[in-house]
Amino acid sequence: MHHKQRVFEDTLRALMDETDSYLEDTYGELYPLHPNRLKRGNASSVSYDGLFSAWPQFSPGYGSKSGRGYVIDISISTLSQIPVKEREKIVMAGAEKIEELLPVYFPNRELHVIQEGNYYKIVGDFSLGDV
Repeated sequence: MHHKQRVFEDTLRALMDETDSYLEDTYGELYPLHPNRLKRGNASSVSYDGLFSAWPQFSPGYGSKSGRGYVIDISISTLSQIPVKEREKIVMAGAEKIEELLPVYFPNRELHVIQEGNYYKIVGDFSLGDV
Protein backbone atom coordinates (compact mmCIF):
# COMPACT_ATOMS: atom_id res chain seq x y z
CA MET A 1 0.00 0.00 0.00
CA HIS A 2 1.26 3.48 -0.85
CA HIS A 3 2.42 5.52 2.16
CA LYS A 4 -0.06 8.34 1.42
CA GLN A 5 -2.90 5.81 1.23
CA ARG A 6 -1.86 4.41 4.62
CA VAL A 7 -1.85 7.95 6.10
CA PHE A 8 -5.30 8.64 4.61
CA GLU A 9 -6.76 5.41 5.98
CA ASP A 10 -5.15 5.88 9.41
CA THR A 11 -6.69 9.36 9.57
CA LEU A 12 -10.07 7.98 8.50
CA ARG A 13 -9.77 5.29 11.18
CA ALA A 14 -9.13 7.99 13.82
CA LEU A 15 -12.22 9.88 12.62
CA MET A 16 -14.28 6.69 12.91
CA ASP A 17 -12.91 6.05 16.40
CA GLU A 18 -14.03 9.52 17.48
CA THR A 19 -17.46 8.83 15.94
CA ASP A 20 -17.61 5.52 17.81
CA SER A 21 -16.83 7.34 21.08
CA TYR A 22 -19.51 9.93 20.34
CA LEU A 23 -22.10 7.17 19.78
CA GLU A 24 -21.02 5.42 22.99
CA ASP A 25 -21.34 8.66 24.97
CA THR A 26 -24.73 9.49 23.45
CA TYR A 27 -26.45 6.10 23.05
CA GLY A 28 -24.23 3.59 24.87
CA GLU A 29 -26.67 2.95 27.71
CA LEU A 30 -29.76 2.31 25.57
CA TYR A 31 -29.26 -1.42 25.06
CA PRO A 32 -27.47 -4.21 26.90
CA LEU A 33 -24.12 -5.18 25.43
CA HIS A 34 -23.87 -8.49 23.54
CA PRO A 35 -22.51 -11.10 26.00
CA ASN A 36 -19.50 -11.83 23.75
CA ARG A 37 -18.55 -8.17 23.41
CA LEU A 38 -16.05 -6.49 25.77
CA LYS A 39 -17.16 -3.51 27.82
CA ARG A 40 -16.13 -0.10 26.55
CA GLY A 41 -12.44 0.59 27.15
CA ASN A 42 -11.42 -3.07 27.55
CA ALA A 43 -10.13 -3.83 24.04
CA SER A 44 -7.12 -2.59 22.12
CA SER A 45 -9.41 -0.61 19.80
CA VAL A 46 -12.75 1.13 20.29
CA SER A 47 -13.96 -0.90 17.31
CA TYR A 48 -13.78 -4.08 19.35
CA ASP A 49 -15.53 -3.04 22.53
CA GLY A 50 -18.62 -1.22 23.68
CA LEU A 51 -22.03 -1.15 22.05
CA PHE A 52 -20.97 0.44 18.76
CA SER A 53 -18.50 -0.13 15.99
CA ALA A 54 -18.06 2.40 13.17
CA TRP A 55 -16.16 1.18 10.10
CA PRO A 56 -15.42 2.71 6.72
CA GLN A 57 -15.70 0.17 3.89
CA PHE A 58 -14.23 1.27 0.54
CA SER A 59 -16.55 0.79 -2.42
CA PRO A 60 -15.39 1.25 -6.02
CA GLY A 61 -18.90 2.49 -6.71
CA TYR A 62 -19.91 0.17 -9.52
CA GLY A 63 -23.63 0.69 -10.07
CA SER A 64 -23.66 3.67 -7.70
CA LYS A 65 -24.83 7.14 -8.71
CA SER A 66 -22.18 8.73 -6.50
CA GLY A 67 -19.24 6.58 -7.62
CA ARG A 68 -16.47 5.40 -5.37
CA GLY A 69 -16.35 6.19 -1.69
CA TYR A 70 -16.37 4.76 1.81
CA VAL A 71 -19.60 3.16 2.96
CA ILE A 72 -20.22 3.89 6.62
CA ASP A 73 -20.94 0.73 8.59
CA ILE A 74 -22.25 1.36 12.11
CA SER A 75 -22.89 -1.86 14.00
CA ILE A 76 -24.76 -2.17 17.28
CA SER A 77 -23.60 -5.13 19.39
CA THR A 78 -26.63 -6.28 21.33
CA LEU A 79 -29.02 -9.20 21.36
CA SER A 80 -31.94 -6.82 21.94
CA GLN A 81 -34.37 -6.02 19.17
CA ILE A 82 -33.80 -2.43 18.09
CA PRO A 83 -36.77 -0.73 16.46
CA VAL A 84 -36.03 0.28 12.87
CA LYS A 85 -36.66 3.97 13.56
CA GLU A 86 -34.28 3.93 16.54
CA ARG A 87 -31.55 2.18 14.51
CA GLU A 88 -32.01 4.73 11.71
CA LYS A 89 -31.76 7.59 14.23
CA ILE A 90 -28.48 6.23 15.66
CA VAL A 91 -26.92 5.59 12.25
CA MET A 92 -27.97 9.04 11.05
CA ALA A 93 -26.42 10.61 14.17
CA GLY A 94 -23.19 8.77 13.38
CA ALA A 95 -23.27 9.97 9.76
CA GLU A 96 -23.89 13.54 10.90
CA LYS A 97 -20.94 13.34 13.31
CA ILE A 98 -18.71 12.05 10.52
CA GLU A 99 -19.82 14.94 8.27
CA GLU A 100 -18.97 17.35 11.10
CA LEU A 101 -15.53 15.79 11.64
CA LEU A 102 -14.44 15.47 7.99
CA PRO A 103 -13.10 19.06 7.70
CA VAL A 104 -11.30 18.64 11.04
CA TYR A 105 -9.49 15.45 10.02
CA PHE A 106 -9.18 16.31 6.31
CA PRO A 107 -8.96 20.13 6.15
CA ASN A 108 -7.54 20.23 2.61
CA ARG A 109 -10.08 17.92 0.99
CA GLU A 110 -13.62 18.17 -0.26
CA LEU A 111 -15.24 15.18 1.42
CA HIS A 112 -18.91 14.83 2.30
CA VAL A 113 -21.36 12.27 3.66
CA ILE A 114 -24.31 11.43 1.45
CA GLN A 115 -27.18 9.03 1.84
CA GLU A 116 -27.49 6.54 -0.96
CA GLY A 117 -30.39 4.16 -0.56
CA ASN A 118 -30.31 2.64 2.91
CA TYR A 119 -26.75 3.58 3.74
CA TYR A 120 -24.44 6.56 4.16
CA LYS A 121 -21.25 7.04 2.22
CA ILE A 122 -18.22 9.35 2.30
CA VAL A 123 -17.59 10.75 -1.18
CA GLY A 124 -15.27 13.34 -2.66
CA ASP A 125 -11.54 13.87 -3.17
CA PHE A 126 -9.62 10.65 -2.46
CA SER A 127 -6.54 11.65 -4.46
CA LEU A 128 -3.15 10.95 -2.90
CA GLY A 129 -1.70 14.33 -3.90
CA ASP A 130 -2.44 16.10 -0.62
CA VAL A 131 -2.60 13.91 2.44
